[in-house]
Amino acid sequence: MTPETEIEFEELRPLLFSIAYRILGSVSEAEDAVQETWLRLEATSTEPDSLKAYLSTVVTRISLDVLRSARVRRETYVGPWFPEPLPTDSRVDEHEDIYASPERATELADSVSMAALLLLERLSPLERAVFVLREVFHFSFADIAAAVDRSEAACRQLASRARRHMDDGKPRFEADRRKRVELASRFFDALRDGDVDRLQALLAADVETLNDGGGVAGGVGGRFGAERAARFLVTAVPPLLAIGARLEERELNGEPGAIMRDADGAILGTWTLDILDGQIQRIRSVTNPEKLGHLGPLADLKDVLRRRNRRRREK
Repeated sequence: MTPETEIEFEELRPLLFSIAYRILGSVSEAEDAVQETWLRLEATSTEPDSLKAYLSTVVTRISLDVLRSARVRRETYVGPWFPEPLPTDSRVDEHEDIYASPERATELADSVSMAALLLLERLSPLERAVFVLREVFHFSFADIAAAVDRSEAACRQLASRARRHMDDGKPRFEADRRKRVELASRFFDALRDGDVDRLQALLAADVETLNDGGGVAGGVGGRFGAERAARFLVTAVPPLLAIGARLEERELNGEPGAIMRDADGAILGTWTLDILDGQIQRIRSVTNPEKLGHLGPLADLKDVLRRRNRRRREK
């Protein structure tokens, strides 16, 4: 392998990760897929005509194999399953000059949102791969056919079918990013203050709160209505903040959210907010420790909850 090839691989790494993450919904598995792609490039004895096409094909096929195995595991998953949260506020997530227009930036952010990734879960693995390559990254059908080992005609059918499924359930978001960030900031301020009335005013009447704890960390949530959801949030969060936990506001999966850390800065969980029509429609949290390790050291959730409960008893 030439030094030039190594440099080009590193330039393509963000694109390879972005393809793998959208197919898999897992940061750790996407990073593993990219690493395996590198190993296969090292092992090949021929120089590809197009390194981008070659690597995209390899990472897509690896991701498809992993996804098929993951689908079996997800059938027995306890509670809601969400993708692994991906910080996007400081991440150059793609390849080439794709941030040349605000429209393209919005398109890419929406494609990695929790809602969009959950919608992708409804597709077959092949439909998902074809949709990601065609609709998100605008690959030609010739390159897609090579990547998934199907004919161009079959790939066009897969793309059309996937597009129909995605359009039927296409998530809607507040179009103005500034408004989303501002409303999210007001939400987290009210949460820190434990102000039920301010929280309730920001929540849609039928707001849904859902938690992916994998059956080991927290409940699953549900559709409780604004008043009940606000009271639940005030009961659950401010007592944690009182023992040193903090909410670090971040953009996650292209949506406003936060990372919750304990007093030592270790990760307790993440939050993302679906915002539309000036209200929070859905709150998704992830507390399953298996999905948080890529964000940093993990907190001992049981210990944090014990200290929270002890403080409650002492008051």
